[in-house]
Amino acid sequence: MALALDEDDRLSDTFAALANPTRRAILARLARGEANVNELAEPFQMTLPAISKHIKVLERAGLVVRGQHAQYRPCTLDATPLEQVSTWAEQYRPVWEARFKRMDDYIRQLQPQEMGESDG
Repeated sequence: MALALDEDDRLSDTFAALANPTRRAILARLARGEANVNELAEPFQMTLPAISKHIKVLERAGLVVRGQHAQYRPCTLDATPLEQVSTWAEQYRPVWEARFKRMDDYIRQLQPQEMGESDG
């Protein structure tokens, strides 16, 4: 299943955004509900501008949307890019399931031999 170039670029942006643990933690926080930059910065020993840069990366990847309510600019999670990651990864499911099956078969072959060896 080939992806169109623009879909592939979006997927690259999503993976790049997810590559950073701080950004993943921000997304985990936003999965619980909207938050402003100060709330998102609380658990980190970073400056607000540094957190804002992380949020901008997430925004460019389409993972975060910023609202505008007077002075309050809440951030919310947009899971659409994560669905695209899931769809992309799903195409590889038959590969890992086949590998797990081969590993299970191999382990089953070893188990009777190991039990016989320990009896002797």
